[in-house]
Amino acid sequence: MNGLTFTGVDHPGLAVAQIEGMTEWYCAVLGYSRWFEYRNEATGKVVWMLRAPDNSLLEIMPRDDTPRPARTTWTPGWSHLALRIADLDQAIRHLDQHAVRWGGEVMPAIGGGRVRNFYDPEGNMLQLLERGPLDT
Repeated sequence: MNGLTFTGVDHPGLAVAQIEGMTEWYCAVLGYSRWFEYRNEATGKVVWMLRAPDNSLLEIMPRDDTPRPARTTWTPGWSHLALRIADLDQAIRHLDQHAVRWGGEVMPAIGGGRVRNFYDPEGNMLQLLERGPLDT
């Protein structure tokens, strides 16, 4: 044993151009709520920690001027954020009402279940993932 007690992922961080707009989108469309706001007094930059209904967290932070590289699902680095949901068909209908841009059709999920890719307003890839209980 190495002494590390890993208890889970605390949060992914998402660097965006429009902090307030993207924070509102994740809250209104995906059901997050504003949990904690950090404001750097020296720079004026704001960072939001959002909380999902399952208490997982998402950090929305200001991006810098680095150009966004073109990427696919298979481009090196973090690829997407997969959101586990109970009913994929219901979730698709909900996101259709918000005119999300889909990244393909429903397909089998690796390890079981069904998945469909979509994008947030700034082009970050997310997935809806319907999966049964994981075997232990």
